[in-house]
Amino acid sequence: MQAVNKARLQIHFCVLLWGFTAILGALITLPALPLVWWRMLMVAVALLLMPKVWRGLKAMPGRLRWAYAGIGVLVALHWLSFYAAIKLANASVAATCIALAPVFLALVEPWIARRRFDTRELLIGVAVVPGVAMVVGGVPTDMRIGIAVGTVSALLVAVFGSLNKRFVEHGDPLTVTCIELGTGAIFLTLLAPLLPHTGAAFVWPNGHDALLLLVLAFGCTLLPFALALVALRHMSAFGTQMVTNLEPVYAILLAVVLLGDQHVLNRWFYAGVAVILTAVFVHPWLTRQRNPATQSELLGTAESHSVID
Repeated sequence: MQAVNKARLQIHFCVLLWGFTAILGALITLPALPLVWWRMLMVAVALLLMPKVWRGLKAMPGRLRWAYAGIGVLVALHWLSFYAAIKLANASVAATCIALAPVFLALVEPWIARRRFDTRELLIGVAVVPGVAMVVGGVPTDMRIGIAVGTVSALLVAVFGSLNKRFVEHGDPLTVTCIELGTGAIFLTLLAPLLPHTGAAFVWPNGHDALLLLVLAFGCTLLPFALALVALRHMSAFGTQMVTNLEPVYAILLAVVLLGDQHVLNRWFYAGVAVILTAVFVHPWLTRQRNPATQSELLGTAESHSVID
């Protein structure tokens, strides 16, 4: 098998694993806060066991460590709102909201990167609005708060993804991920007393949740991240982006097959999903002629975003 074809299959497998994060979020019975806290903590601790990460930490300037730590706070808020959207609605709704991230990215990145807005990208943002309206009309009323929270999560993806792109060349990816997720876990520890909850904010997971958390942290985070690093050596940035855009598609299909989400969502929801995903796939075609992002930059923009969804 040619290296490019093998890399393409590896990226598809990674995206499929990232799609499972929404399913696992629905199956884990823990509330969003402890779920995210355990996931971030487990991955950060695992990375700290790698000598390469410690060497990267020692070599990184203090100012840059603080920059990545700040991004880690945004990552924590993104994951918290993403899993809250799953708990408030369902996995399909949360995955659909995350599909809005590339649209937000088209609007946010020029501001963060200090470049002019592209009119074509703004038109994509406008084109998504009818799709969002159909999605909202296609879910039960009590799930609409989940859409609002999920949309905030997608906006946070765009912000921290743009920031990661800005700093991507200044640190080893594993070291950066360790800083961001470790800082995120610390931030959530400090944030917990300010959030409404009953009982202890952080609880030991039962056997069922502990097993699923291990799958989430290592099977759907570290494993695809490592595979993606290898595959990206043989794929173009454009080709990778087109594959990673399939993440919400996989997540919605998995939710339908494994969770039966279709029983509570009507045809307007799926019509809206089609509109949103069309815009998501059109976006890289329109921006292909611009200076393409480097392959490593794509690691800074999802679940597929520096192992950060």
